[in-house]
Order: sequence, then C-alpha cells, then structure tokens
Amino acid sequence: MLRRLQTRAWGGVRAGQGRPLALLLALVLALLLARGGDGPLPALRLALFDAYQVHLPRQRLSGPVHVVNIDEAALSEYGQWPWPRTLFKELLAQIATQHPLAIGLDILMPEPDNTSPDALAARMPEGRLHDELAKLPSHDALLAEQMRHAPIVLGTAGFMHAEAGTSDAVRVWPMRVHGAAAGGNAALPVMRFPQAMSSLPMLQAAAHGQGLLSANLEKGIVRRAPLVGAVGETLVPSLSMELLRVATGSPAIEIEADADGVHSVSVGDLRVPTLPDGAVWVNFSAPAQDRYISALDVMRGRLDPSALQDKIIIVAMTGLGLSDYKTNARGDLLPGVDTHAQMIESFFDGAFLRRPQRMRWSEVAAFAACSLLTIWLLPRQRLRVGVPMAIALGVALFAAGALLFSRAGLLFDAGAVALGYAAICLSLLTSMLAAAVRDRKLSERALQLARESAARTAGELNAARRIQMASLPQAATSFPGERRFELDALLEPAREVGGDLYDFFKLDDDRVFFMVGDVSGKGLPASLFMVVAKALSRSIALRGEADMAAIMNGANRELVRENPEMLFVTSVAGILDAATGQVTLCNAGHDAPRRITADGRVELLQAADGPPLCVMDDFEYPVQQYRLQPGESLCLTTDGISEAMNEAGELYGNERLNQLLAGVATTAPAAVVQAVRDDVRRHVDGAEASDDLTLLVLRWNGPA
Repeated sequence: MLRRLQTRAWGGVRAGQGRPLALLLALVLALLLARGGDGPLPALRLALFDAYQVHLPRQRLSGPVHVVNIDEAALSEYGQWPWPRTLFKELLAQIATQHPLAIGLDILMPEPDNTSPDALAARMPEGRLHDELAKLPSHDALLAEQMRHAPIVLGTAGFMHAEAGTSDAVRVWPMRVHGAAAGGNAALPVMRFPQAMSSLPMLQAAAHGQGLLSANLEKGIVRRAPLVGAVGETLVPSLSMELLRVATGSPAIEIEADADGVHSVSVGDLRVPTLPDGAVWVNFSAPAQDRYISALDVMRGRLDPSALQDKIIIVAMTGLGLSDYKTNARGDLLPGVDTHAQMIESFFDGAFLRRPQRMRWSEVAAFAACSLLTIWLLPRQRLRVGVPMAIALGVALFAAGALLFSRAGLLFDAGAVALGYAAICLSLLTSMLAAAVRDRKLSERALQLARESAARTAGELNAARRIQMASLPQAATSFPGERRFELDALLEPAREVGGDLYDFFKLDDDRVFFMVGDVSGKGLPASLFMVVAKALSRSIALRGEADMAAIMNGANRELVRENPEMLFVTSVAGILDAATGQVTLCNAGHDAPRRITADGRVELLQAADGPPLCVMDDFEYPVQQYRLQPGESLCLTTDGISEAMNEAGELYGNERLNQLLAGVATTAPAAVVQAVRDDVRRHVDGAEASDDLTLLVLRWNGPA
C-alpha cells in the first residue's frame, strides 16, 4: 500500500514536472519577502546596499559643508586637548569673521575650564592674588559671549545609562510634530536615550541650537543616521538638521508622523523623507580631502577671506586618539563628523536614499514575476536553454537594483529576490534531474538484468571472450619488416568480455590506421557491439576513403543503422603517414591521446572533438593534424586506466600515468605497454576491476 502511494505521489510530481512543489515554495518565499523589517536575510541586504555605495558613490554637486578639524598640526602648535576656552573662543571668532551660515560644534564641554581665573583662584590661598583672579571673568563666560554673536550649534551625545556628567534634560529649540499618533511624541518610534551629555548650561544658553551627535551603528558600520531622536521624553534633532535650521533661519523643525512612525523631517523648504524611526540611509560620497580644513590654517589666517562665507562649518577633533573614527557603508574609516557633513551635502544636492514601505511589495512582485515565468518556461526548455535564461533573469534583478539606486536613490533588495528566485530554479532543476535520474536508473536496472541473464552461461561468455580477443590484431605479426614505426597494444576486459576495442592496419605502403574505442556498458552486449564497431570501421577504412573524417563519418552512419541496443562508442582514431610522421586524428567523445616526446615530455593532443558514435547520425566529425618527430610516440588509452581503483577507492589518475610515460619515453612500445599494465596492477593490488583496460602505443622512428 505504501509503495503504491509513493508511486502515485512520484507520478504526480513527474506529471507536473516539479511545478506544484515550486509554486508552493514560491508562495512561502513571497510571504517571507512581504514581511516588514530588515527582511529574511538582513546581513545579505545590508551587504548589497553597501556594494551599491562602493561601486556607485554619490557625486558631489556642491560643497556646502566644511569641517574645521583640530588635527595633529593644531595640537602640536597649541598644545594638547582640551585647550583653554579663550583659545577655542579665538578659533570660533576667526571662523565667524567669514560669516558662515552656521557653526556646529562636534565637541562636548560638560566641565568648566580648569585654566579659568576663577578655577585658579579656587586652588589658591586667600590673598590679594586670589581676590584679583576672582574678579576676572571666567573663560567659559568669554566663550559664551562669543557664541552669542555667532550662529553656534552645540552637540549633545545620547547615553543608554547614566554616567558622570549626563542628564535627562537638554535644551532644544522648537520641533513641531504634525499628525502624531495617539500617545503624543512619546509614541514616536525614534532612537531614544535615557540620558545625554551636553555642554555647560552657560554655553547652551548662549548657543543658537543644539543637536544630537549619535548615529546608528550596525555591527560597527554607519549606514543610517537619525534626523530626530529623543532624550527622555524630549525630541532632539540631529546636529545636521539643527545646523540647517540655524543656517536657513527657520524658527522650528517640522516632523510629519502618524501611527506608522515618522514620514519626513522638514526645515524651511527642505523636506527629507525618513524611515519610520526618523532615520535616513546616508548617501555617502568617496572620501573628499577638500571638505576638511585644519584649525591651524584658520588660526593663522591662511584661508581665502571668502573660503567659509555662506558655508556650514562643523568644528571637530580629528587628532590621533581624540576623534571617534567610524567605518561607513563604503568601508571608509573616517571621523564621526564626516557622517553629518555628508548628510548635509546629500540634502543640498537632493541625493536622498529611500526605501519606502511599498518597496517590499515591488520586490514581491519582481520575485513573483520571475518565479512564475520560470516555473512555466523552464520545464519546457532544454537545460542548455533554460539555465542561461534563469541566470539572465537573476543578473537582470541586480542590474535593476543598481539602476534604481543610481538614478532614483531607491534601495531595492535584489539579493533577497535573487536568492528566493534561485531557490525556485533549484527546486525545478532538482525535480527535473530526479525524474531523469529515476528514468536512467530504471534503464540501467533493465540493462543490468539483461546482462545478468546473458552472463549465466559461462561457456558462452568464455567463447565470446575467445572470439573477441581473436578479432584483435597482434602487433608482433601485423607489420613484418617495418622499421619506420613500432606499435603495441593491450586490451584486458574487466569481465569475461568487454566493450573496449583497438585496431590497427595499413591502408597502403605508407599510411597506417589505428584506433581505440570504448563502448557504453560492459559485458556481452558491449562486446558484441565492440566487434561490430571494429569490423565496420575496418571495412570503411579499407574501402579506399580519402581521409580520416570520411572514415569516422561513415562509421558513425553505419553504426547508427546497426544499433538495436542503442549503445554508443567513444573513440579516437588516426592515420600515421610513416614516410613523414604526419598524424591525422579524429575524436568521437574520447579521452585525448598523449604525445610522448623523445626527451620525456608528455602532452595531451586536443584532437578535434565530436560526440560519441551513434549519438548523432548526421554529425560531420572534424579532424586535427600533427607531425611527430623521430622518436616521438602516441599513447591512446581508455578510462579504464585512469579510473582503475584500489581497495581504498583511490583512482590511478592521469598524473601518475603521465609520470610513468615520461620515464619510459625512450623504450619500445611493447615495453611501454608492459610498464603501464604492471603499474596499474600494482595500484589496483587485487581489487576487482571496474572497467576494461585498453592501451595502444605507436612510436614513429623516422623515415626509412
């Protein structure tokens, strides 16, 4: 009963050619692709998006941002960080003289300046000097006064837990939320920090804005950055958006949100579409050194007077050990401030990266279209047509993703779609191959039963062996008195009779015909077909055909007509002109012959190849010509030598055969044949032979 159900199930699969199973798999994969979030394989998706950025980086159309970096040169000139606030005030004053649109500080100053007069007075005993120092204004107050007269935006860093100097209260400028879900701002799914570290309250009061410095890190890589976050219950803009607000003179940052999350963040006329958590995919450009200006050049007045005019400036520390370097999606290791600068640049250029919610439905539609087309077409096509078609569709998916990225800034997950599509193709190919394997096994089982039935009569098999071996020519007696060439051959059937064959004979006084072949299968049917193939080939060759191609083509046509068992023969045959050493070879799906030079080099002769005999009845076999030098030999083998296997399952192999032939290059063909047979026997070491062993060696000694 169980076998009957299995047979019916297999019949159903074969009838549909794997289509029902592929359709079911396509449905499951489509549901996985339709899920939200980062998809079924987030690492693959991120790797693909990173590859887009590496190979298709954003082109810089404008340069609205400069980073004034406190680098090694500035630290060497003015001393280690932190600098006295008066020195930092001087740097900001130098920047402000060029009238930038906004100045952002990617620097936190949460503690008072310990070089300030009041700080020095606190550490001194009371007296006249103490009183005089106490009367002087603090460095922090001087810096705050400078900040009131310049469009300064401070940075604040979010912390997930309380640290020394952190607080849950920050000073921010207006942020208007439109269409927020029930629950108010607290319900927005933005990046939230319980605590934040900011600069001194005196400095916050003097600044014109304050923005969040934190960025999304995914396994240490910056790909996305928030435009809006929260410290406690307070919404805080990113440093980049706050700089744009101050630069444009906008009174507030506008946030569009609903129950699904944040949709966009706007300042002035600029509207930036966001992910539901208020973040954006950062569109990185290639590293740009002209974006950075040394603080030392600013302090010494080396800049062009208008270099910073109407620009957005970010002051940051990039000195060794001071800057927080991060790896971006392109794999570039750059200071964290570079992310804010690149975000502002991309906003100015309108080069947004977007992955809207509807994108996953586009991916599902692309997957469904490719899958349904393949499920319908692939079982109807031959593999040599269907497989390239499937590969072309997969390549087209990646090409479409790259095109959408470069032209529209859309992030299309071609990797997940292509992987799912590959699973559909694999399912169909597996079903098709399983059906083919089952059919082949059934054919082989029927053939094996026929062979076993034929082999029961030992006397008949022995007689067949004697007849078969007697039909082979003997090298010792075939060419009496011939000194221009020497020839020897060997055939050892794996069983009583075999399907390998060799033959050689003279066509005229100078030309000698030789061939080696291997009939598909083993046993009596193969041996009978071997005799037929040998006899037909000799008959055609001796009719006086002019060339090797005519002989091979004629043998193929005759064998097709005389082939009731639908067997086929792989064969390599040739004609040696004993007067010149010219060799004409023709190969019908057989192993390439070897040429053994007089100095022991062994090389394969890539004879013009074609399918085995009896596979195509109208194939015109091509030929290839070579010229032997005196003392060079040809060695023709069947795979029974290279695939001879010992008890451990180790194959004799072509490399061992080549080494052996190189060592006996100068010996007579008979000695070469004997050496190969003995070496194969040593390798097999008594294991049962798996295939017939056939070898033919022909050496040309030169003209008479």
